[in-house]
Amino acid sequence: MRLLRLIAATILCVVTQAARADDTEPAWRASALALVPAGYVAGTAYRTEASTGYLAVYPATSNDPKSPASVFAARQTLVVALTPDKKRAVSAELKPRVEADAVDDDGDYAKLHAELAGKRATLPEGTEPCDLGAWSIDKDPNGLNVRTEPSVKARVLGTLPPPYRLKLGGSENTPDGGWLTEFRIIGFKDGWFLIEGAKPLGKDYEDEKKYPRNAPKPYAGRGWVASNKVGANFANGYTRAGGLFQAPFVDAKWMPAQRELGGPIDGDGGPKRLLACSGYWGLVESHDGVRGWWRSLCSNQVTNCS
Repeated sequence: MRLLRLIAATILCVVTQAARADDTEPAWRASALALVPAGYVAGTAYRTEASTGYLAVYPATSNDPKSPASVFAARQTLVVALTPDKKRAVSAELKPRVEADAVDDDGDYAKLHAELAGKRATLPEGTEPCDLGAWSIDKDPNGLNVRTEPSVKARVLGTLPPPYRLKLGGSENTPDGGWLTEFRIIGFKDGWFLIEGAKPLGKDYEDEKKYPRNAPKPYAGRGWVASNKVGANFANGYTRAGGLFQAPFVDAKWMPAQRELGGPIDGDGGPKRLLACSGYWGLVESHDGVRGWWRSLCSNQVTNCS
């Protein structure tokens, strides 16, 4: 059922984003920008009805890792009064956003996020629910500590091994930097990721019959790891490619961003840093220093995740 929902969401989002890329913003949006309250950033002008326009707005701190936005939080919209010809904004008022829009993060992704929100009670108090693939980038020979709480003072449950250079007499597929420990991110709090399900390094990509029994074994249970020790690849989240969103919503401000070797970011490669998460979104920093949200991250080490 989850797969079918993602396929449906794919179709909806591809059509939506293609249409949005081709559409010209309404004439009134430019004058409405001067009416956006301090502390907010304007996104898409997503609807015009009669002499009223609706402009998506999000807190300016939405892409700040110290106070990241939540895809589960209540939102607001700037309701704009327009001139009779609908070309200019006259006044505006910030109001709660309660309606559902096809160009919004509604439909199947909204259902997926609702399912994640329902799991909040199973997570430690104050944890933001997430669902992303990722890996450890820690090269410490002693491994990355997995702790009972999001604190360097918390008890260590186990470790995630550093990159593992598997040698099988030339038949191995090991990348130059070695295999990384993959896991699922299921939550975020105060600069820490809650993870589970860590896998043996490279076992999914090597000949299982030849995989050595003495290979490093990661702690596979649930626990906390520091966010600055975690990386991932971009996956196809079926939103606008080539950049990042200022908030974890497809109608937030979109900002162009570059890959490590140049060119607009897409489903090939990964960010410079993974900073936080909310639902299926990851707050990242691109290799050219743009900080924003990308929907869907994965931990595939041999191909892209499209």
